[in-house]
Amino acid sequence: MRILLVGATGLLGRSVREVLEERGHEVVTASRRDPGLAVDITDPDSITALYDRAGPLDAVAVAAGGVPWKPFGELTAPDVRGALGDKVFGQVELVRQGAGRIAEDGSFTLVSGVLAREPLPTGSMASLANGAVEAFVRAAAIELPHRQRVNAVSATVFAEAMDAYEATFAGYEAVPVRRAALAYVRSVEGRRTGHVFVVE
Repeated sequence: MRILLVGATGLLGRSVREVLEERGHEVVTASRRDPGLAVDITDPDSITALYDRAGPLDAVAVAAGGVPWKPFGELTAPDVRGALGDKVFGQVELVRQGAGRIAEDGSFTLVSGVLAREPLPTGSMASLANGAVEAFVRAAAIELPHRQRVNAVSATVFAEAMDAYEATFAGYEAVPVRRAALAYVRSVEGRRTGHVFVVE
């Protein structure tokens, strides 16, 4: 398959690219700082330009979308808009525009996260965004055209990132990032739709 990977430069994105290429797929990468296909997923015009340049696609996989981590009492209205605009709007827009661009039996794999199920202090915006993405996946699955599919991967904290996040995720059992990347393979190559692949 020819797969567009958005967010290819991060920890998860690099691992997703590796496992997809191991399985013989052609991976077209895009990110904010990608020298080939740069994209700002908060900007609909940037997403349009990305699809224009990417060419024919069988699938889209997303490993991008940031949220602010702040105590609830310190959150501002721009923080809330930022969480919704980046991780939620950006991914929804990739599907909305992409439905008319990818193959009739193509798929979208979005990224969510453990905080949709396990809220943590300073993580209310992550919980909001992850929950919204998962609700969107379930709803969009019944309306996508042709035989297109949409799923999400929702992983706990990665072992490779525990040095930075150990205090925040105290008591959590970390998983290797490759386990989450393999869930993308199940989404891309499988037949499920409207499903959240939980990795924990």
